[in-house]
Amino acid sequence: MTVDVTGLSAFPLTPLADDVLDENAFAQLVERLASAGVDSITALGSTGSAAYLTVEERRTVARLAVEHAAGIPVFVGIGALRTSHVIANAEAARDAGAAGLLLAPMTYQRLTADDVFELYRTVTAHTDLPVIVYDNPGTTHVTFTNELYARVAALPGIASLKIPPVPADPETARGHVAAIRAVIPADVTIGISGDASAASGLTAGCDAWYSVIGGLFPEAALTITRAAQGGAVADAVAESERLAPLWDLFAEFGGSIRVVAAIAEHLGLAPHGCLPLPIQPLSPAARTRIAAVVEELGLR
Repeated sequence: MTVDVTGLSAFPLTPLADDVLDENAFAQLVERLASAGVDSITALGSTGSAAYLTVEERRTVARLAVEHAAGIPVFVGIGALRTSHVIANAEAARDAGAAGLLLAPMTYQRLTADDVFELYRTVTAHTDLPVIVYDNPGTTHVTFTNELYARVAALPGIASLKIPPVPADPETARGHVAAIRAVIPADVTIGISGDASAASGLTAGCDAWYSVIGGLFPEAALTITRAAQGGAVADAVAESERLAPLWDLFAEFGGSIRVVAAIAEHLGLAPHGCLPLPIQPLSPAARTRIAAVVEELGLR
């Protein structure tokens, strides 16, 4: 099976209420993305707290995502510590109607390059769904080299690479993306992650944006994506710079997930304390600051 892995892929939260999956809140978030016309929806990424959910919760989230996506392709995160569990998650995602799979090499013991390659080789041999390679060393503690990209991307069924932020300098960013593209098959796309780097990545030659903020404010993310796709580099950069106060909050609070959760709760899109325990919500003072930034930016 093939799928177009380009454009904006929105990563929604998986809200919990009292540490129990809030199916209604999740369904409404997915419907919000479908209404905005994102190019794809990725459920159960890091923003979707996949690693904290049970097998049955993950199965439910995959089903709900497909049911409420209004025909937009849904990619489902399947990462787990054991390969057999990853394969079981892949089968559940396929049964739910997923269009593709997002695979993060999750770790407790440190993985070698051969470990990572064997994970992808085994999983792609067990599924006919396209697989997106998840490279996020800050979360997974696995660092992909260009050599490892080349080995994994050559496997049948690999559709896309989700890469970390590119360098800020435009020329260096283009060289970075070009170096990756030179070692992977032509039909494997490159997707940027790290929202503050999205405009830089897209204008440097990335095909897709795997977006945290797209899972909550799809219109803002689409503005950047469509400008970059249309060659309007200045417009893409300008919109990203307008959102700099949001990117600054992500950096200040050690990543995006607590900030996005606080925003979703502020807007009534998720119940208070929507992240899985033991992750604690931000302080009232921090939440007030975050709400002020959202209002100043006019985000809804």
